[in-house]
Amino acid sequence: MTASTRDQFIAAAKVLFAQRGFYGASIAAIATELGLTKQALLHHFGSKEKLYGEVLKALSGDLLAATAAITDAHPDPATRLEELVVLQLRSQMADPCAARLIMRELLDNERRAENAGNWYLQPYLDTLIDAALAIEPLRADSRGRALAIIYQLLGAAHYFTVSTPTLTSIFGAGQFGQARDSYEEELRLLVRARIAA
Repeated sequence: MTASTRDQFIAAAKVLFAQRGFYGASIAAIATELGLTKQALLHHFGSKEKLYGEVLKALSGDLLAATAAITDAHPDPATRLEELVVLQLRSQMADPCAARLIMRELLDNERRAENAGNWYLQPYLDTLIDAALAIEPLRADSRGRALAIIYQLLGAAHYFTVSTPTLTSIFGAGQFGQARDSYEEELRLLVRARIAA
């Protein structure tokens, strides 16, 4: 299997896992979506768990690459953190499937959490924690407190993104469009306020 074919398989699986969750996306349904037999898919990935891990690994890799670019471009720690949080909003607005997948991973993972061998999103979160702790007012904080800060900020970005279809239905495309157009600036103000506090 070529790298591009593998990437296509992972991208298609990501959509199904995002739509149905880990438990709702059967290996047979994923294989059918990819135009494969169940046995062929298992031959390539070994198990549904391994395929799911590859999906999360690819998502984490994309986030880490974008994070590295921001880290290199912004030497000021406060600006860096702000841009990293805004990156989360922009990347999830551009790829709602990724946003939904992350939400499902957080909600559906209870049964697998105790036996998880690899937490693919941890390096990304660790990078954000390090970015927060590089800011002068936050340097004395513990990593746990920095995680709480990061989670609050990412949660604000993430919740808005996954709520897009519902908010559009409730408020209409016009009002939601106004909220979407304002959201990045509101998120920036939230980051700045937290840093200042």
